[in-house]
Amino acid sequence: MMDASGYTQEFTCSIAPARMFKALILDSNNLIPYLLPQFVTSVDLIQGDGGAGSIEQVNFAEGTDINYVKHRIDELDRVNLVCKYTMIEGDPLGDKLESIAYEVRFEVGSDGGCNCKTTSNYKKLGDFTIKEEEIRAGQDKARGIYKVVEAYLLQNPHVYAELLYFYLCH
Repeated sequence: MMDASGYTQEFTCSIAPARMFKALILDSNNLIPYLLPQFVTSVDLIQGDGGAGSIEQVNFAEGTDINYVKHRIDELDRVNLVCKYTMIEGDPLGDKLESIAYEVRFEVGSDGGCNCKTTSNYKKLGDFTIKEEEIRAGQDKARGIYKVVEAYLLQNPHVYAELLYFYLCH
């Protein structure tokens, strides 16, 4: 029996949506290992050009509970600031999950910052229940990454700013 379970989390930040999209989606392979080398050692493109259909591998630092994960980019919408990708391989899947599909959406917030909305759908193998605390732990890690990126962009207002017009208009 295969079952899918979905979860959504939302949070706000003071950075414009296009800057967060550029930092967390388009340039995450450079920015995340730079900001969080104690957790992520590299993000390598192993197939494709970075767009839909591409596969990237995130390699984690020694001492973390994950060695690596592979993501397939399913959709990359630069106009609407949406990325859909699927974890297709890696330690978090174990023998209980076939895949985890994610949709990350950046929308304009009421204060000029952005609302970040992430939906995750877990495609299970067999009949088991995903524990809420495991989901919350993963969401907390993701929120932590977003907060580190937000702080970095606040301290460095020029980073990704020159590309805002390009990504909003193209």
